[in-house]
Amino acid sequence: MSDPSLANVHADYELLDADDRYRLLIDLGRALEPMPDALKTDATLVRGCSASVWLYPVPRKDGRLHFLADSNAAITKGIVALVLLAVQDRTPDEILVADIEGALAPFDLGNQLSSNRTQGIPNMIALVRETAVRLA
Repeated sequence: MSDPSLANVHADYELLDADDRYRLLIDLGRALEPMPDALKTDATLVRGCSASVWLYPVPRKDGRLHFLADSNAAITKGIVALVLLAVQDRTPDEILVADIEGALAPFDLGNQLSSNRTQGIPNMIALVRETAVRLA
């Protein structure tokens, strides 16, 4: 998958059983652009996640936001990758009007994964939005 869209990932996801859905999420996480260890600080740590998740915005010259992200847990990293598919390389204004929760809803992550794996998703989305507000 080279730069998959959320819709394309969901089309694949729908066809899979639970174990293969885990593998798909893990593969998405592995495909994330590497985040330098120097950026994995307390300031970039997403609060409220059971695993460690780091999120770092990189404003582009064209005004779009590019996010670097990582997690120390493979499935969580895949969830991070899903969230990024909804917002990556968009302008702050586009991110602020995007229905990120709605874009993720078809994946039904709350029922597919344990609550401790999904509890940090709202915090990550909130951090993405706060970043967009700050840089808008």
